[in-house]
Amino acid sequence: MTRERELEIIELIKREVKPALGCTEPVAVSLAVAKAAEALREIGVEPDRVEIAVSGNILKNGMGVGVPGTGMVGLHIAAALGVTCGVSGYRLEVLKDLNKSSIDKAKKMLEDKLVSLSIAETDKKLYISAECTSGKHSSSAIIEDNHDNITQVIRDNKIIYKSGSQGSESKNSNNENREINDFKLTVKTIVKFAKSVPFGDISFILDSVTLNRALSDEGLENNYGLKVGKTIKDNIHKNVFGDGLLTHSMAITAAASDARMAGCTLPAMSNSGSGNQGITVTMPVIAASDKLGSSQLELARALVLAHLIAIHIKGYLGKLSALCGCVIASTGASCGIVYLKGGNYDQICYSIKNMIGNITGMVCDGAKVGCALKVASGVSSAVQSAILALDNICISDNDGIIEKDIEKTIHNLGKIGSKGMQITDDMILDIMVCK
Repeated sequence: MTRERELEIIELIKREVKPALGCTEPVAVSLAVAKAAEALREIGVEPDRVEIAVSGNILKNGMGVGVPGTGMVGLHIAAALGVTCGVSGYRLEVLKDLNKSSIDKAKKMLEDKLVSLSIAETDKKLYISAECTSGKHSSSAIIEDNHDNITQVIRDNKIIYKSGSQGSESKNSNNENREINDFKLTVKTIVKFAKSVPFGDISFILDSVTLNRALSDEGLENNYGLKVGKTIKDNIHKNVFGDGLLTHSMAITAAASDARMAGCTLPAMSNSGSGNQGITVTMPVIAASDKLGSSQLELARALVLAHLIAIHIKGYLGKLSALCGCVIASTGASCGIVYLKGGNYDQICYSIKNMIGNITGMVCDGAKVGCALKVASGVSSAVQSAILALDNICISDNDGIIEKDIEKTIHNLGKIGSKGMQITDDMILDIMVCK
């Protein structure tokens, strides 16, 4: 592998694996609002009203999830916080300066009915339009395709920023606006990269250990959401769960999801725009490392492998889909476990096929505290698939959507999740908005 190719993949990881404070759909709304509000403040005007229009999938994933520090759920409070404390320069940590005063001001905006929400007329899965007004002045910001991809800012009917325009905000690497599939990743390429790239180039991935383990510890120590992780951990010695890799990985991963989805103010290291996916990619690999006593180098390589597998599969699905993201994330984690336990390329492929043959049908019915249950199920399947793969047991190529070629198998999953489940996605949203 050439050095140029290594650097390209490293930049892709850095683009798709980054800190996020709170569920990324409400956070993306906060980011869009913050950007629009800043455009007004640049001319000395303070916004006093907000209107947001979002795609159906943003609404689905923002309706029932906790917003950090507020004790509230939904996109209305997220939008208000974008005005009262949002800083667009923080990107997916836009609410990092959150405090009691800003929360109180945001809640007052909701009481005064100064925040409105509608569904945008768009075919895009990920779309947010935020408009701030004050007297005769108005400004708007649009986010499309990626949770922090601000494509346009308008103030008083004049475009002041647009993707690709000359300006400080558009000085991104060429990788920034490329589709995942443009990187032409394959499982073989990913495995080769993970095994050979210099440690110094990927040591940054260990930041995901620091952030996501802190969330996990918070979820284990306190009562968040459904307490899935904490309950599993508490029952280890009650003849319900054993104290092996399966239980450890389920407990620490679900605990991080418990905390995050219930509004914990600690950031997660996300993957492909999702904090839950970042948690589900990393924590089972960390659990395996805990049990095996792996070195920092081994852990870093396993995490890079896991994250890249998830990014690669996600490229066929898009950022938001009817397929639960933990299916993809836990598939990456399964590969990381196989790697840490000395597995080879073929066994990594086996683990992917075992996962796709197992939990492909898990649907996404919005972000919420109940996601921790799905995370635990995904992690359980990840460990099971990895152990089977290490014994050279793989689901048959004649079964379902599994094919001999691993890339065709992944492509089949992508077609089902992005196209085949579209009616399912629409039906789920209809049910949710009519409740």
